[in-house]
Amino acid sequence: MSYRLSSQAEAQLDDIWLHIARESGSVDTAIRIVQNISDRFWLLAQHPRMGRRRPDLSPELRSFAAGDYVILYSIEDEDVVLIHYVFHGSQDIEAFFHH
Repeated sequence: MSYRLSSQAEAQLDDIWLHIARESGSVDTAIRIVQNISDRFWLLAQHPRMGRRRPDLSPELRSFAAGDYVILYSIEDEDVVLIHYVFHGSQDIEAFFHH
């Protein structure tokens, strides 16, 4: 199984990297944290049902923690994990979906 990122997830990863680099003053820290999140994408591609179902957000979505972040994804055609969103755990994810 493989994975792919939505344009929203790609933009969120860029924002995460930029925020961490600015706040920490360390490009290395930003790279390490984004790499940690990306490593979870590979793990989910190998074990797509690891994540918790999230019918409260959308029938097809699952969530999986990556450090301080939450990955929201779905299984597409039984051979691709589609990463929809990457949120910081402190964000109100439900409000994002029910606005």
